[in-house]
Amino acid sequence: MSPTGWLITGAVLVLVAGLPYWLPRTVIALRVRIFAWVGGEEGVRAPSEEVPAEEFKKVYGHPAANGRSRGAALSDLFWYWLSPGPEVHQEHLEPGPRYDDVARTTRQILAGLSREQWTELVGRCTRRVLDELDGHARVHRVRLRDLMMPVWAEVYYEVVFREPCPRHVRDLITGNADDVVSALKCTRLRHMDRRARLTEYLRDRLAHDPPPVPLPSSLTAPEQAYYLQGTFFNTAVVQMSEAMAHLLLALATHRPVQERLLTGEADPDFLDRVVNETLRHFPLFGVAHRITSGEISRDARDPIPAGSVLLFNYPEYQGSGGDRFDPDRWLEPDTRPSAFIPFGVTANRPCPARGFAVLTMRVAAEEILRRFRLDSSVEHTRSLPSRGPCLLIPRAGAAVRRRSRLAAMRLADRWAAVPRSVTQLVLGSYMVWDARRQGLCRNYFATPAGGATAASATVGR
Repeated sequence: MSPTGWLITGAVLVLVAGLPYWLPRTVIALRVRIFAWVGGEEGVRAPSEEVPAEEFKKVYGHPAANGRSRGAALSDLFWYWLSPGPEVHQEHLEPGPRYDDVARTTRQILAGLSREQWTELVGRCTRRVLDELDGHARVHRVRLRDLMMPVWAEVYYEVVFREPCPRHVRDLITGNADDVVSALKCTRLRHMDRRARLTEYLRDRLAHDPPPVPLPSSLTAPEQAYYLQGTFFNTAVVQMSEAMAHLLLALATHRPVQERLLTGEADPDFLDRVVNETLRHFPLFGVAHRITSGEISRDARDPIPAGSVLLFNYPEYQGSGGDRFDPDRWLEPDTRPSAFIPFGVTANRPCPARGFAVLTMRVAAEEILRRFRLDSSVEHTRSLPSRGPCLLIPRAGAAVRRRSRLAAMRLADRWAAVPRSVTQLVLGSYMVWDARRQGLCRNYFATPAGGATAASATVGR
């Protein structure tokens, strides 16, 4: 072989060997560009030169930053992912009496439990799911998101219906939630049959045995089923499962932090600080978009015109607080990050679970740490497309070899990211195209009468 041939062969080998290190990041950058393209020229990024970090909260909470779906190309994509019934998903409703009615019902359902009842419920559901693990295994290999999803399916079913969740219904909820989050992360295409089965169950259940809290009167019977499915059994289950996967993986990859909890050396509030630090490093929202209904005036800057699509980048905004994982930064006011809005802002559609999310995450984490040590060597990213591979090592069991297991896990995780990244790029690009083709949001608002029926029929295909 000629010197040139050897050089080319060597370059190819180096390129291939380095695939796990450069390909996933390259694909993520491409996907960000695709999302920016979908956002259109009217998109105003924050933080950016147009909206610096110090104006992020002010602009986010401005009364005119209240549009949610109509007029944004990104809405077609998110309606596509969160179908069926996105037109009555609480996060997609435009401001007005209908949104107020739905948001009020959500608050009433969640407020039906005291802090003590939330603690008992989450603890009981977590123990039940953990009891299903093989009691004879020396080490449990799990995906943390998959482990936690049945917990929150049971929790929110009981919150809504005030009775324990049957196993077959739990399977319907987790199948639906997994389908939603997998499509959002572009690791799989949508499977509408899974969603349709849950919708059918909810419609039948509401017809014969509705929940104690009356559902929004402004919604039809089918829309009430969509409302429950979207708000509680899509968003709540997915977001809490993601949040717990991030929290547990942070503990697994920061052993000194976990040891403080396991040995009892930490103060009573330490786990709450770990939760906050996890939500700062790995915010559950990527980019939240809002459409301005009026002009937003600003001091010493040009106003943001009406009809602008504001793209609020949570990871970039919260990342301004530093990269080191340090729960103790929350001890003192002068070290506590100000760029921290894990549940949104009060003035603009705050997360309904903001009052008890940290409490319930703490309860679930405490139940798991009573039984297991957590170990993982995988890459921890905000999107967590790997679903959080982790080893659960029973605390009462014999010691196990960690080093070889973690080395194998690290290698497997890096190489698994290669085909997954390609899959995400291909499926994500297809779903962006298909969402633009179907135009669920655009067509819904373009229909003067019967829009909801037309949109639901299109989504259901």
